[in-house]
Amino acid sequence: MGVLLMYSGLASIFLGFFTLLRPLRWIGLGSRRRAAAAVGAGALLVAAAVAWPAPLRRVAAKRALLDGYLPVWQFAEHHEIRVHAPAERTYGAVLAVTAREIRLFRMLTWIRSPRLPRTKRPESILNAPADRPILAVATSSGFRRLAEEPGREIVLGTLVVVPERPRPRVSTAAEFAALERPGYAKAAINFRVEDAGGGWTRLTTETRVYATDPAARRRFAAYWRVIQPGSALIRRMWLRAIRDRAEGGADALG
Repeated sequence: MGVLLMYSGLASIFLGFFTLLRPLRWIGLGSRRRAAAAVGAGALLVAAAVAWPAPLRRVAAKRALLDGYLPVWQFAEHHEIRVHAPAERTYGAVLAVTAREIRLFRMLTWIRSPRLPRTKRPESILNAPADRPILAVATSSGFRRLAEEPGREIVLGTLVVVPERPRPRVSTAAEFAALERPGYAKAAINFRVEDAGGGWTRLTTETRVYATDPAARRRFAAYWRVIQPGSALIRRMWLRAIRDRAEGGADALG
């Protein structure tokens, strides 16, 4: 609902500003007064989207490594896919897949972080080189490898909201898990493989975000409810790229 309110509000604001220049009588915006009303209504919808509740959720029982590092959260998304390849090969593909293999990845990350052509920017998950494993890019540019069970699950974490003061000092996985100081939001993502039998593997990814106080939750909600549809699409394309690499056989992993 928060995402729906956000995009309805942004659409109303856009249409309102557009019709200040060129009236759209066919949708009832034939005057500047109505256009201004559309902008105002859109602003209210955006404010409602930011304020929309994000209830705290908690794992009932620890079943994955992710549960040990972010057992409570307010924002999350979960995606999964079946892969016709052994779990070991699928996990190898998780570690090896690149931005070039993830359909729409570079376009969607550019939309989230626009830049002029040929502009040099530090390497990051939002500015990933085409042929370097995407998880290696993440762990060298802001994400920390929180835990790994080789062949089974890997968990990465990062801070997505930080206060200006004090500056964050989260240098270990244990410090990440224990962080509860006000003003922060921390995010963790995992990839997990499970043998589904008959030559099939179940591949899942989950992203969780926990804000430590209401102010941080509102800050992150404003961001999340704009980018969540694109984020979900990236995750689905990411899983498909892993599946394609794993099903391509041993040659694809090289």
